[in-house]
Amino acid sequence: MRRAVALAARGLGFTSPNPVVGCVILDATGASVGEGYHQQAGGPHAEVHALRAAGEKARGGTAVVTLEPCNHTGRTGPCAQALLDAGIARVVYAVDDPTPDATGGAATLRAAGVDVEPGLLAEEAETVNAAWLTSVRTGRPHVTWKYAATLDGRIAAADGSSRWISSAASRADVHRLRAECDAVVVGSGTQRADDPHLAVRGALLSDGADGVDGADGVVQPLRVVVDTHGTAVRPGARVLDDAAPTLVAVAEGVEPLPGVDTVHLPYADQHADAAHLPYVERVPRAAGNGADASAPSGRSGQQGADDEEDRLEHRFTASGGAYRAQRRPAAPAERPAPTGTPGGLDIDALLAELHARGVRSVLLEGGPTLAGAFVAAGAVDRVIGYLAPTLLGAGPAALSGGGITTLTEALRLDVRECVALGPDLRITATVAGPGTKEH
Repeated sequence: MRRAVALAARGLGFTSPNPVVGCVILDATGASVGEGYHQQAGGPHAEVHALRAAGEKARGGTAVVTLEPCNHTGRTGPCAQALLDAGIARVVYAVDDPTPDATGGAATLRAAGVDVEPGLLAEEAETVNAAWLTSVRTGRPHVTWKYAATLDGRIAAADGSSRWISSAASRADVHRLRAECDAVVVGSGTQRADDPHLAVRGALLSDGADGVDGADGVVQPLRVVVDTHGTAVRPGARVLDDAAPTLVAVAEGVEPLPGVDTVHLPYADQHADAAHLPYVERVPRAAGNGADASAPSGRSGQQGADDEEDRLEHRFTASGGAYRAQRRPAAPAERPAPTGTPGGLDIDALLAELHARGVRSVLLEGGPTLAGAFVAAGAVDRVIGYLAPTLLGAGPAALSGGGITTLTEALRLDVRECVALGPDLRITATVAGPGTKEH
């Protein structure tokens, strides 16, 4: 199963909005005779790749798979039936499929006399598939907040300088994170300070990533700039090149840049006024409780990964119009309370719009203000901090606000991994419990 989990990880960044899945086929003696993983949305599932590799050796054998075999026909056939047709006698899987249209594969296999065992290494399999599972269970994308800081928690010096706090190894690792996510989000402070590029660049394009050769395999993330007042993204900004799709989020009434995919964020009582706007998505602006993305964010210290001068050719995928703005019906009169920090945008509504565009995983690279808004909204699932062995003594902290005023409101995290990257330390942690602050 651990090998199947490793195989599933190869699909990160390529399968959205589908899950990542890995599968290993053992013959009747227990020897591995075939393996595979889901490589791209619309393509064969992991079980099909593994069965093709195993051939007749699969008959009477065992399929070890990270997710319950699907039981429905979509763009591909049901994997449960493929396993039956191949003569598989036993299926061991890690995580139940929570989707109502695909679940039931285990029951189908049992009904046909196959020995089915669920739950093996379920936690590891859930971790690698966290983005898809979060999107299915919560209806919003999985959010990873990434930042780089000194050991005393500063993301920039007192004078605003930040290049470079983190090492080249850490900055290169950020491109791996971008390649694994569907969207990269920054605020206007980061946009003004760094003019970031936000696309996947460097060795991941030239050398291939985790089993995918060369630039043709890279699916560029949607670049999202939360620019409340429309003053940060100007003509010539690096996020406006053709390396990857870009979405700019502005408040209702702000004039969009010509030719730029723009999301207007109206006040709650202005949805009808915006109904006539073409090619515009609408997200409600928080009434006294949203993220002011136009507030200075400080420089992240990690945006240096964007500063390479060489211009590579890139390809991106926006299949099914996932990144294309479109008309949406006016919102209902009753709305949940807006989430965020005073003066800005409703984070939950923004994530809902991204989810509607096919985004299942978000990498939040914004500064402390935007990060605080996401934390306050309970919308951070994972935190990755790159800590440099440096002290600054003064300068902006990585997080501002977050709706935390006392220790009992602290957001508790579970540390999952600590890895040395050059001189830096990368710490990965997930939110303890249901993803809300502790009270």
